Amino acid sequence: MKQLLRILLAAVGILAIVAVAAVVYVTTFLDPEDFKPRLTAVVEEQTGLNLALEGPITWSFYPRIGVSVEKARAWLPEQPEENAAFAAIDRAEVSVAFAPLLRGEIAVDGLTLDGMRLNLERNDEGEGNWEPLVERLSEQRGGTAETVLAPASAGPNTDAGSLAVVLSIASVEIKNADIRFRDAQTEALWRMQQLNISGSNVNPLRAFPMKVMFTLTKHNRLDAEVLERTPDLTSEINLETRVRLGLEDEFFVLENMALGTRTTTSAESEPQQLSLKASELVARLAEQQLTIKEGVLDAGLRNADNWQGSLALSLAFGLESDWQAQTAQLKELQLTGPDGLRLSGHLNVEQLREAPRYHGQLNAAPFTLRPWLARAGVNLTTAGEAALSDVAMTSPIEGDSEQIMLPRLSLVIDDSTFTGELSAALDGSRLAFDLAGDHLILDHYLPGAATAEQASHGLLRKAFAQTSPTLLPQSFLSGLALEGDLSIDQLVFADLTFNNPRLQLRGDDGMHRLTTFESGFYEGDLSATGQVDATDPILTWAFSPTINNVQVAPLIEAFSDETSPLRGRLNVSGDLSSLGNTREAIVSNLNGELDARLTNGAILDTNISQQMCELVAQLEGEGTLRDWHDDTRFERFDATFNINNGLLQSNDLLITLPGVNVKGEGQLNLTSLHFDALANARLVDTADAACAVSPRLEQLPLPLRCEGQMDDERTEWCRFDRETFQTAVVDLLRNEAGDRIDEELEERLDTTLDQLDEHLGEGSGQKLREGLRSLFD
Repeated sequence: MKQLLRILLAAVGILAIVAVAAVVYVTTFLDPEDFKPRLTAVVEEQTGLNLALEGPITWSFYPRIGVSVEKARAWLPEQPEENAAFAAIDRAEVSVAFAPLLRGEIAVDGLTLDGMRLNLERNDEGEGNWEPLVERLSEQRGGTAETVLAPASAGPNTDAGSLAVVLSIASVEIKNADIRFRDAQTEALWRMQQLNISGSNVNPLRAFPMKVMFTLTKHNRLDAEVLERTPDLTSEINLETRVRLGLEDEFFVLENMALGTRTTTSAESEPQQLSLKASELVARLAEQQLTIKEGVLDAGLRNADNWQGSLALSLAFGLESDWQAQTAQLKELQLTGPDGLRLSGHLNVEQLREAPRYHGQLNAAPFTLRPWLARAGVNLTTAGEAALSDVAMTSPIEGDSEQIMLPRLSLVIDDSTFTGELSAALDGSRLAFDLAGDHLILDHYLPGAATAEQASHGLLRKAFAQTSPTLLPQSFLSGLALEGDLSIDQLVFADLTFNNPRLQLRGDDGMHRLTTFESGFYEGDLSATGQVDATDPILTWAFSPTINNVQVAPLIEAFSDETSPLRGRLNVSGDLSSLGNTREAIVSNLNGELDARLTNGAILDTNISQQMCELVAQLEGEGTLRDWHDDTRFERFDATFNINNGLLQSNDLLITLPGVNVKGEGQLNLTSLHFDALANARLVDTADAACAVSPRLEQLPLPLRCEGQMDDERTEWCRFDRETFQTAVVDLLRNEAGDRIDEELEERLDTTLDQLDEHLGEGSGQKLREGLRSLFD
């Protein structure tokens, strides 16, 4: 046994001495420059590339056996050498471990590529300059590395397979690589700079660690570098993972992957950060399948204009995709973010390459929408401070690359719930919905400060207050196809209650129509049709409202917060038109006509007929013993309102009471909300007259002038019109007396009217009677 052991040790020692001697001999007496012709020939034979070795080829013996090449460049076939090389390196080095050589094995100890440069191009037809190279390499896959790399000095009887190549590289390092990609199809120039890749213990059997770092830039024009333009996109990318290779089965696995990016654009100064982590990423190249397990995409987004700091979002997911079957499945989706954002669901994609279609489920737990709108640049100041603070939804989701559909949507907005379906084109060219809601207080979502301030100024002020520069996005509407149906059990708008409102919207090619609007409205009903023409920058409006048998008392009380002075049923119909896209423009350009009628009406808590008859009785020196109603009942209340460029006018207001006729005229400027109206009350002697009236009093009007601003105090609106009354009396007496009217009569009339204004105490009725009677003596 000892003898055998001595023989073996001696054999090993001799082999070691021979191996060392062989290495010393090779590195000392063989000139590596002799290999250049053979290397260039092999590269051209296998790839078609024209290789130029401009630097030296050197051996290294200590501390490892290796060979290095410097300054190598390669051109594609038929590529002029004066052009930039397709590929180039500053230095490449391969070293092998010494001990395995003693066992007849080649174990690569290190592989280093320094300063690699690669120039990729795609022409207008979509052909890449790398495609012939890929095809050539595919054809040469049957060749063996041992045969290809057999040294030129080896004889014809050399056994190329006598040394086994062990693919276990202790260290792989690619440093300072630079890859350019010129895409003529999209006129984009991509560049990977400072590309560094490092790995250790690289082998096909076990996972090994790998790190990748580079900077990716993009220019939106091909001559941007020549013009020294700043990149339109710059992204710093880092990848750290463990790689497991399956060369025979053509797959690779990234374990515990962590990919991070930090991206800026030329239009943004704030960097956007994304990171992708996954417990496992499996890419099966032969089957063209990709699987991601326990994926988490974290985002740190910034927007200096709309929010401070970084917006943190996190998306957890799993992915199963099959490129050949054209399918992908996003499973267990969980998107979380600030302000209670929690979205969950799943998504299945079909026809992935040709015409992608997707379907799945989307759920949003209750969250606060207001801060998300603020981040999008929409700053709300709603009347309700809690508006949009509790929003949730659930629905199946489906669609394709052009549209998205929510076919069974359940949407909760604060205290309101809507169900139905919603679909939209992703480019904003189409919107369709069919929704039904239970209860909506729209006032909570109106502009807050302005709405609260104007609440005491009535319905007109609320409707015409300027709260935003434009009402509708004209450019969006001009190309929008619209089909919308909405019904709500109860709607509250401007403190008015609409019961079971239902509307239909239809639009295309810039013409959008309100085909139907119907609603119960204070024991009556409200309906309307209309349209807006958005084909031109200046919108054109048309609107036809109809109000039937609406109780006017609760309507007035709803928007005035005061007890109504009237009761009755209001009927209004007409046609309106206007131009513009702001409230001010629409109001100032408003034209049309409205017919109004009040039936079964009365002025509450006062009886004008009684007051007029008592005045007549006082003038005649008599009394009245009739029983009077507490209210003044109308026989007629009609008016036609003409609107001309925002000025509302009426010349035929007629109110008939028992024994009294009231005729009026006036105008309201809808832009300034200034009004001026005159009403004349006359006593009439009819069959249903409340009291007997002399012919002279029938001809004498009692005028009331109302003038001011809608936001003034109501007590300051109306007054007795002395001038009109005086003119009417003078005209009456002139008609009767002719030229007998003189200055004395004018003075007596002024004195009587002074009594009418000043004497309000005890006995004023008698003085008024005497003053008026003196006018007719």
